[in-house]
Amino acid sequence: MKRRVVITGVGMVTPLGTGTEKSWKGLLEGRPAVRIITHFNPEGLPCQIAAEIPDFEIDRFIEIKEQKKMDRFIHLGLAAATLAMEDSGLKVTEGNADRIGVIVGAGVGGLSAIEHYKQVLLEKGPKRVSPFFIPMTIINLTSGQISIRFGVKGPNSAVATACATGTHSIGDAFKLIQHGVADAMICGGTEACITPLGIAGFTSMKALSTRNDAPEKASRPFDRDRDGFVMGEGAGVLVLEEMENAVNRGARIYAELTGYGLNSDAYHITSPSPNGEGAAKCMGLALKDAGISPEEIDYINAHGTSTKYGDELETLAIKKVFGSHAHKLCISSTKSMIGHLLGASGGVEAGICALSIYNKIVPPTINLDNPDPECDLDYLPHKSRPLYINIAISNSFGFGGTNACLIFKKYS
Repeated sequence: MKRRVVITGVGMVTPLGTGTEKSWKGLLEGRPAVRIITHFNPEGLPCQIAAEIPDFEIDRFIEIKEQKKMDRFIHLGLAAATLAMEDSGLKVTEGNADRIGVIVGAGVGGLSAIEHYKQVLLEKGPKRVSPFFIPMTIINLTSGQISIRFGVKGPNSAVATACATGTHSIGDAFKLIQHGVADAMICGGTEACITPLGIAGFTSMKALSTRNDAPEKASRPFDRDRDGFVMGEGAGVLVLEEMENAVNRGARIYAELTGYGLNSDAYHITSPSPNGEGAAKCMGLALKDAGISPEEIDYINAHGTSTKYGDELETLAIKKVFGSHAHKLCISSTKSMIGHLLGASGGVEAGICALSIYNKIVPPTINLDNPDPECDLDYLPHKSRPLYINIAISNSFGFGGTNACLIFKKYS
């Protein structure tokens, strides 16, 4: 018998604000968080817009002497984990520490520190490179710092699967609990690569929107006038627990996690497979793992990045899996408001699914003014919708053809 797994904590740091409450409120209001870049001077770059966190106060989460040992992506991940643990109320003790683990990944990692210390090396020499440079940049140190912060001694791992990172992290953690390896997991994704090199690299790929004159309108999934995604930063972390443990300690349960699918397109380093074949198979695997039929799904939090082929192929994939039921589904892309958080997106969007189920309301897809004729499903334009959700699915599809899907169910 597989053990049941529930979500008891949600921690978010997003371009709509630090803290789950601020982020959730902004999402329901349909508030855009994309602005002209302030982290550095973007002059000369074709893309000068991004979704930056407006109010992150690092001193609230990390002591000053510890801050210099970590890149910003670790700062954000540690903050989101702290918020998730506070929300959950899970206490780590000598008796349970070995049964609690961490999987928090990133798609890119410590890009800002890499850029900074490359300049230090060139201008001042190797002796001026910080001894913390390596630990502040490698992806698994978010999980490591979280483990140290809370004293959890169970599985300690990290995922780096581009835009599917957060979803894979949660799915892998789900399986560890389901099969008895752990009783609770702190899991999700984090990212902070709004840097000159990060923006320049994605711009060179023609992946980013260059709607610099109207940043708040730039992220427009499923709209025929979309011209690329908008880079965001942030972190989304969940606390997952074995159901009986959570019930016995009186925890608030947002939703149950019931299915996980993962596969590969085996097609191209950046483009999705034709006709959405890989994405469709991934959703099918998640449905099979959860033991449910396509007709039982009520809501999809779409990958929906605001790229031409990505949005069209995800639409095709949904139609392939759900058939006539596809037109009855409520679907939205919350990236329309907060941009694409890359490795953090799946963690944030999993939290959104759990909150949507718990609060019986779905955030919208904003900027969907002129729907692409190829994207003809109910993508919930402009306004949130009250909705009783029994089962929801969250999609994440990453560079390298890596796909991940999670299925959430109303807890009963």
